[in-house]
Amino acid sequence: MKEIIPKHYVETIYAGFLGMNVGIRLGAPIEPVVWTHDRIRDVYGDIRSYVKDYKTFSADDDANGPVFFIRALYDDAVNRDLEPDDVGKAWLNYAREGIGMFWWGGDNVSTEHTAYLNLKRGIPAPRSGSIEVNGLELAEQIGGQIFIDSWGLLFPGNIDKAADYAEKAASVSHDGNGLYGARFMAACIAKAFETKSIDEVIAAGLSVIPDDSTYARVVHAVMDFHRGEPTDFRACWKYLEENWGYDKYGGVCHIIPNAGVCVLALLYGVGDFARTVEIASMCGWDTDCNAGNVGTILGVMVGLDGIPEHYRKPINDFIVASSVSGYLNLVDFPTFSKELALLGYRVNGEEVPEELKRRVRRGEVYFDFDLPGSTHGFRTSNSFKTPVMRHSAARTFESRGSLEVVFDRLVEGDSSKLFFKPFYRREEFNDEKYKPTFAPLACGGQKVSAKIYVEQWEGEPLTLTPYVRNTHTKEEMRLSSVTPSGGEWTDIEFVIPDTDGAMVDEIGWILESASPLLNRAIGSLFLGQFCVTGAADYAIDFAKQTKEFGSVTPFAQHRGKWELRGSALHCVSEGDCSAYSGNYYAEKTVVEATIKPISGDSHCMIARAQGIKRHYLAGFDGEGKVSLIRQNFGLERLAGAAFDWRHGEEYRLKLTAENDELTLTINGVNVLTCKDDSFAAGMFGFGCLKQGECEIKDVKVYSD
Repeated sequence: MKEIIPKHYVETIYAGFLGMNVGIRLGAPIEPVVWTHDRIRDVYGDIRSYVKDYKTFSADDDANGPVFFIRALYDDAVNRDLEPDDVGKAWLNYAREGIGMFWWGGDNVSTEHTAYLNLKRGIPAPRSGSIEVNGLELAEQIGGQIFIDSWGLLFPGNIDKAADYAEKAASVSHDGNGLYGARFMAACIAKAFETKSIDEVIAAGLSVIPDDSTYARVVHAVMDFHRGEPTDFRACWKYLEENWGYDKYGGVCHIIPNAGVCVLALLYGVGDFARTVEIASMCGWDTDCNAGNVGTILGVMVGLDGIPEHYRKPINDFIVASSVSGYLNLVDFPTFSKELALLGYRVNGEEVPEELKRRVRRGEVYFDFDLPGSTHGFRTSNSFKTPVMRHSAARTFESRGSLEVVFDRLVEGDSSKLFFKPFYRREEFNDEKYKPTFAPLACGGQKVSAKIYVEQWEGEPLTLTPYVRNTHTKEEMRLSSVTPSGGEWTDIEFVIPDTDGAMVDEIGWILESASPLLNRAIGSLFLGQFCVTGAADYAIDFAKQTKEFGSVTPFAQHRGKWELRGSALHCVSEGDCSAYSGNYYAEKTVVEATIKPISGDSHCMIARAQGIKRHYLAGFDGEGKVSLIRQNFGLERLAGAAFDWRHGEEYRLKLTAENDELTLTINGVNVLTCKDDSFAAGMFGFGCLKQGECEIKDVKVYSD
């Protein structure tokens, strides 16, 4: 049997995913309609780098879709082929209604918003995205091709399978040429694994769509123009605008003009990654979508070495997404690429290499710097004293690389921090784009371990002081300093201290030296491995939280009105609503909270949440009753008991999920226990099933 998975598969996925995000980041600032082709040219000229510097880039729908819609392969299509309904369930399970994930532009205005409402109304995929239900215009908007990059990455060289899966995924929201765009782009990505020819890539895309489709016709039209005028992309764009422009197709953002731009960029970019995403952006129209799609294709084709450093470095291996899981929203590129590669081996029926298995540790922070150029989102605080931070192959620990930080002329009183951010705040971002949410990747009680090698060229020894930063007070909580032995790998470990109800938003080391001016400390520090492991044991004090990006930290809220009132989280809902936080992969979870029901008869804690439609609820469920409830795309009460609870009174609830057993105690008394193995791990949270009002405070969490 011929092996499908190519050599360097993980690296190629990494390059494709990186390329997609470079394109999205390049095109995003000039996406609004006001940024016409001419205005982009007049203001920015011949674009050769990012037009805006982001503090941290927040993903939009172009990245959210490829990251989250493939979760259908984890949740439903595990031992069988994908079906449209599987992806439809992923939409309902990971998208908070009305916020994040995709554009909520209104029913019958935004294709995605309309499809979501169709799913919610009980119209299953693919009818949810069909022309029959939504009309031709809405079904053929651009979303059909912008969510599909991961399907192409999963099926290297297998253009038919990539196209089929992309079509099934796209059919949740699109139809007609919207599906042809999904098939075309996924096939192009799959083909790019095995060719350096742009013509062959485009031919692969055309081979999986009808010859007489409008999509195929615009592709051929651009190809024909390019043959006659192979050097002037602006002339081709003018032809495209005059014959295939937005004025010819209805809706907010039709797929056909933008398909033309993608093919134009591929042809005039002549296999050069940077020039391809630049041309896609300079053309205008849906710039981030188009540059993102061609960025994936070219990233796969040219590999990591073909992506220029000035585009790669600002990305720093990291984006934030905007699903209901704040934990999954912190997207580390090397980790995501390895996880996608694992899926690729599975769906192609091939044995996963042991080396890859070893490097994927779900539920832990595990950075090994194995992938070329990887930085895993690490930062330094003082670019003058630590002027270089880069991936290096000079020193390695059980991998092909490490993170090198050059420290330059440190003297007593100088310092620079080397750190990773396990939690984010609004201040880290320039805008409100798609309103991301965050659950902490690291919490009190967990162990941080690292492998560090110091190569010092002169000066007194380098001292490292482990620290974490309290995001509420901005205080750096310093631990005992260490002086690594020079010329060998040193193990450095510490336990994250309690932050008294606040989150930790930096973890790392403060670099210092007692060197005098005449013997300044200069050299390189190599970080070979970084891990955060073990059980988390922490509190959430709502007096130390804030409402940012539309949600109260550290939760992602779905429906309802959630506000802070002093030291309490206050919720008012007109129907069902929920809020989620915590490690998505936590198996054992114990959550305690004081809950005061104010009105309504549904007030619950949530455990083992694998999304909005997959979790357990436990708590007050009707007058004089408590219940344990399973939500699995439908509610089922697993256990119930009488309990005389009253409005306006406070109750201390404790929900424990361990192995297959769930236990609810109220005010120290065990009131419910049941066994169910539907969900083995997940987030925690709070929710209600009906209209009501309540307050929540003094939350304590143990998860492992």
